[in-house]
Amino acid sequence: MAESGLVIVDKSGGMTSHDVVARIRRLAGTRKVGHAGTLDPMATGVLVIGVEKATRLLGHLTLTEKEYDATIRLGQATVTDDAEGEIVPPSDGQGPDPAAIPEAELRTALGAFTGQISQVPPRISAIKVDGERAYRLTRAGAAPELAARHVTITRLELLGIRAAGKRLLDLDVSVTCSSGTYIRAIARDLGAALGTGGHLTALRRTRVGPYGIARARTLDQLAATFELIPLADAAAAAFGCVHLSAEEARLVSHGVRIPAADGSAGATTSGRPAARDAPVAAFDPDGNLTALLIRQGDEMRPLAVFVP
Repeated sequence: MAESGLVIVDKSGGMTSHDVVARIRRLAGTRKVGHAGTLDPMATGVLVIGVEKATRLLGHLTLTEKEYDATIRLGQATVTDDAEGEIVPPSDGQGPDPAAIPEAELRTALGAFTGQISQVPPRISAIKVDGERAYRLTRAGAAPELAARHVTITRLELLGIRAAGKRLLDLDVSVTCSSGTYIRAIARDLGAALGTGGHLTALRRTRVGPYGIARARTLDQLAATFELIPLADAAAAAFGCVHLSAEEARLVSHGVRIPAADGSAGATTSGRPAARDAPVAAFDPDGNLTALLIRQGDEMRPLAVFVP
């Protein structure tokens, strides 16, 4: 059986997340491979891949904070909200010249997208509507009306401004946000707010939870030397940690709830307190990962069990 763990991939442009999974299946020698958080084909950067038992961590890893570097082009909107879609003509024939907008106004407009905001996902997205993916419905000519949802953007920093052609302006930005945030939607909505139209021309994910771009490897690098973060190390880095007695570990391994010790809510991840309602990684006395637990009242309930 293949070793269980996480592979941190630096995805190249032009590949789907499924393409990356297929390559890792061949490199790891197993079909039990999945990814946490899809990246669009245009996007590059951190894609977290789970192998064997680590696939059971992925649904919880997608709830973590993410960071991106992106380029927003003002002066054009597209049907996909990124550079892969057709350009949408301005409704009034000609919008304002983005180059004439003062930098202070650009910064103020960007500031409106920080904090907890209501965001409508792009119609070309993997969100399901009545069991069908939104992008499939849109391409079939039945574009759905997607409901807005709350996302949190903790940082939206303007890094640079440069001309990109006649009546086109590129903004380089860095974003820290919650899972479920669409950077394409920020570009779209910023362009709408300024009256210029806007879309995304470049996107690079630089961090997913504790996994940064410095730790990521390209597929070519992984083909030469396959690097995998062992299951226990991956869980310890991503979640708060609790240490069980032998009896507690035995009970948890059979899916039994255990009393929440006074220190359970004080479990730490990289020295920081874990959120009270967040999953924690539970280890047996020998340091083996036993389960992911979540606190419910005065008990800890197993979310996923990893022992045989």
